[in-house]
Amino acid sequence: MKTRRRIVLALALLAAATLLAQAAFKLPAPEKLTLRNGLTVYFQKNADLPLLSFQMWIRGAGSSGEPAELEGAAGLTAALMMKGTAKMDAVAVAEAVDFLGAGLSFSASEEYAAVGAQSLAEHFPKVMEIAADCLRTPAFKDDEFTKERKTRLDSLKAMKDNPGAAVRAYFKKAYFGTHPFGRLSSGTETSLGKMTPADVRNFYKKAYHPANAVAAVVGAIDGPKLLEVLNATIGQWTVAGATPKAAAVPPLPKPAGWKLVLIDKPDATQAYWVLGAPGYAVGDPVTGPAAVMNTLFGGRFTSWLSTELRIKRGLTYGAGSNFQGWAAGGLFNASSYTKNDKIGEMLQIVFDLLKKARTTGFAPEEVESSRNYILGQFPPTLESNASKAGTYVRLAFYNLGFDYFDKYLARIQAITPAEAKDAAVRLIPDADFVLVVVGKAAEIKAQLDKFGTWTIKKITDPDF
Repeated sequence: MKTRRRIVLALALLAAATLLAQAAFKLPAPEKLTLRNGLTVYFQKNADLPLLSFQMWIRGAGSSGEPAELEGAAGLTAALMMKGTAKMDAVAVAEAVDFLGAGLSFSASEEYAAVGAQSLAEHFPKVMEIAADCLRTPAFKDDEFTKERKTRLDSLKAMKDNPGAAVRAYFKKAYFGTHPFGRLSSGTETSLGKMTPADVRNFYKKAYHPANAVAAVVGAIDGPKLLEVLNATIGQWTVAGATPKAAAVPPLPKPAGWKLVLIDKPDATQAYWVLGAPGYAVGDPVTGPAAVMNTLFGGRFTSWLSTELRIKRGLTYGAGSNFQGWAAGGLFNASSYTKNDKIGEMLQIVFDLLKKARTTGFAPEEVESSRNYILGQFPPTLESNASKAGTYVRLAFYNLGFDYFDKYLARIQAITPAEAKDAAVRLIPDADFVLVVVGKAAEIKAQLDKFGTWTIKKITDPDF
């Protein structure tokens, strides 16, 4: 009886600690600043450390905005933004940032291009001056273009030597096909081979515009001083002519039946796989239940996937699942790897777990554990200035509201086992999904045949 009381007390204390952690966390609403060029910047002062972080997303400057025949143009453009300006060459830009002990980056994803900067507060004006120079007057020199393109071509070759990386690219192509989200930010051998510096310059002119951007700053600075610094730097970023309209992203594809693709890598000693199905768009009400469900299915070390595949059977060192969302929709995927002679066994276990999630659902104590895990793990993800700035930009970009996470955490606390199961029924695939396996076909094909008919590709074939 005493042991039972201690267990009950321990569980009560754990629940209380979780609730206290949730209550203690609150993302402050930022101040809204508008620069001279119309750019909106959200600001939150944090004087705990003498640091500042800047984040900006530019709608339409990601891969979904590039011409289909110039796959990788968005990623290549972003990479070249720091490879020289009208005032500085690539070496000068890199040395200036390094001298300040700062960070400055340009990148491209599906829906947007991103700019990030971090520095000591005293160096922030100079860092933003460099960032603005890269934004306003990128040189896009022919020699830098040639070097960066070669780097990307070499990376594509290296990717095919790494099945864990290659399977992601092959899955993206198999799932999205010709949809804009199927474009690789790295580009392909074919698209990079025919791309020119003029293509990059044209994409920059079409896609980079302050009217399509939203930014955030978090750190040790006062609002008036920040406004002065930003107006003197990125506030000078202007573009003549009409504001370009970001292209609408078409609806995401939905698999019909089992699409099975095997990529033959004759020297592979392990087989890697990714399975994917439709998920949900950013802001969908299913977000909370889906998070609780996925935490249990494949989202943590003690998830079903990890427990069955790694802990109980020793088939792999890693297995998991996650959701990725965009404005136009989302994606569920699960992935892992194992020895060639175990791939059939592993996939059968995965299919059994998928069925179990849809038909059986999750026990009340599992759901409680998942809720507590999410509530406990979430606050640390927004501790840094950079993570807060990125979150403000994300919330503004998707128009979610700055109280979004207050509502999200409250929703998590209330998720029931029935809601978790409903999320599994909606989002855990049954008849319609894409499964891509990269491995040695001669050793694994016979094991895979029981699952259906496979489309076989050679990893040595061009592109993906």
